Amino acid sequence: MTSKPSSKLAALLPDLAPWRSSADFRLLWIQGLVTYFSSFMALIALPLQIKHLTGSPLAVGAMGAVELVPLVVFGLYGGALADAVDRRKVIIATEAGLGLLALMLLLNSLLPSPMLWPLYVVAAGVSALAGLQRPALDSLMARIVPHEQQTAAAALNSLRWQMGAIAGPALAGLVVAYAGHAPAYGVTIAGFAVSVLLCRRLTPAPPARDAEKPSLRGIAEGARYAWSRPVLLGTYVVDLAAMLFAFPNTIFPFLADELDAAWSLGLMYAAGSVGSLVLGLTSGWTSKVRRHGLLVVLGAAVWGLAIAAAGWFANIWLVLLCLGFAGAGDMLSGLGRSTIWNQTIPEELRGRLAGIEVLSYSVGPQLGQVRAGAMAGWTGTRSAIWTGGVACVASVGLLCLALPKLLTYDAETDEDALRRKARRYENPGTGGTPDAGETPGTGGTPDTLGARGVSGPGDTPGTREAGAEAPA
Repeated sequence: MTSKPSSKLAALLPDLAPWRSSADFRLLWIQGLVTYFSSFMALIALPLQIKHLTGSPLAVGAMGAVELVPLVVFGLYGGALADAVDRRKVIIATEAGLGLLALMLLLNSLLPSPMLWPLYVVAAGVSALAGLQRPALDSLMARIVPHEQQTAAAALNSLRWQMGAIAGPALAGLVVAYAGHAPAYGVTIAGFAVSVLLCRRLTPAPPARDAEKPSLRGIAEGARYAWSRPVLLGTYVVDLAAMLFAFPNTIFPFLADELDAAWSLGLMYAAGSVGSLVLGLTSGWTSKVRRHGLLVVLGAAVWGLAIAAAGWFANIWLVLLCLGFAGAGDMLSGLGRSTIWNQTIPEELRGRLAGIEVLSYSVGPQLGQVRAGAMAGWTGTRSAIWTGGVACVASVGLLCLALPKLLTYDAETDEDALRRKARRYENPGTGGTPDAGETPGTGGTPDTLGARGVSGPGDTPGTREAGAEAPA
């Protein structure tokens, strides 16, 4: 009598197959949890410090402007770099660099009168290092996790990110309020130190023997491939539009003041992650989905509708509920994007396409910060939020009409997905004959494939590893 309900419950629970099949996946999952938790401390402390120094929503939104160019330039270069060097070395070097930038924030915060300009310099530096690192991390997921487990891996990565995203902002709000900015930055430094130690234990991930050096021609080759694939193009532009119009995180401090609920700021930052966490904990069903393009579109539409509602309501509890629904929609869209990327892109282009992915799920939030900050200064905080949500839904609808193949994508029939799967497992003895860019001997069986994947974001992004880059 109880077997059917229990089996239905088990079907909803996260699929742990990637955790069991890959030691490197387990190591990166733990490393990511440490990094995300500590990074979110600075993610909250940095804009709050700018707000305390200036009192201007435009000054806070300007963070997105100073981060944009480094993210574009180094994201594209990082994609080419990931195809040309050992990805493990890139990850270690950039994690160490991010830790040093966190140290700069700490030293500045300890000054009798903290300066404003170092905050923008650090924001730009973090954006550059994140652009270099994320392609190396993201391009490894297709290698360390078996083809059919990509959606499950994306869900587990997102679940890890949400755990840090919930605890980090909630604790950061309390730490900054009662102890100041310096302790938050100190936690960030400690987190990156632990992360470097964990990353040193990863299996080396060298490039192909005939890999070309990073070049503009190589970057252009990746861009041409993405442009020629309507499904890939759709995943990029849908997320870009959603984040451009409906990413109001940078003006949350002003929304909390307007609603006379300053105590709720940490909850605002954490609410979306709570929604994503709930979806992640019941994500077992997503491993059986084949129409991942539908996940991308539906998730982005839910995100936009929920953000619009959050800007419309004046009751703080309804606002937090809407932000929770927005987080669930963002994660759903992120699962679809991550699965399509890892199931269809050839390994020899994986790094360069991961660089484009960084732009698609990071440039949008950066521009979204500028849009939200500027509109809040012109029309008011709540108006800037709800109009952005409406614009998000409208743009997603128009993009679906322009790119119908995204809606009809099916993992069981798509030619690119079938080709990638066949090449991945041509030779079962090595986990599949490596694609043109893989070096035989760096893979191993699916149980021991060698070295993350968010974006996540986140990320990955999966999910808003997408849009919530570690600030230091």
